[in-house]
Amino acid sequence: MFSKSKINEPGPKDGENSAPRAETPPKPATPAQSSSSGNDYKAQAPKAKPPASVLSSDLHITGNVKTTGDVQIEGTIEGDIRAHLLTVGEGATVKGEVTADDVVINGRIVGRVRGLKVRLTSTARVEGDIIHKTIAIESGAHFEGSVQRQDDPLSSGGPKQGHQQAAPREAAPQQQGSAAKAEG
Repeated sequence: MFSKSKINEPGPKDGENSAPRAETPPKPATPAQSSSSGNDYKAQAPKAKPPASVLSSDLHITGNVKTTGDVQIEGTIEGDIRAHLLTVGEGATVKGEVTADDVVINGRIVGRVRGLKVRLTSTARVEGDIIHKTIAIESGAHFEGSVQRQDDPLSSGGPKQGHQQAAPREAAPQQQGSAAKAEG
């Protein structure tokens, strides 16, 4: 009789414990239930950050890479990269312009680096200009080029030229930074 009452009464009164069991199997089958559970899923999706895309050491890419997510490069890329968080591994080489909100360089970059936060670790080797909002350069990092601070480093072109003309005194600290690299 008890099992008959559950079958006969799928309503919310006696079926509170059985209601989630009943909802679980029909989720994909019933659009109304999947849309209500879909809202729950969407609420959970931003909490769980997807892992970074890893481009392994045996991968060689010729062409541009663009994503709104995170990328960890262990291989070689010949082309421009645009990402949210870009990590260049110790054995990685990038030949092209790098643009990301956060850039962590452990390997080699030949080209311009643009980022809100740029970090050169002790194993970094950069040949090119760095345009940043904040920068950190660890002892032992090799860097040849110029460093320029901008409030919006992700935008290209215009402000850079005006900024250089407005602040010609920045050339002396940049040369000192290059000299420090040669000494270290």
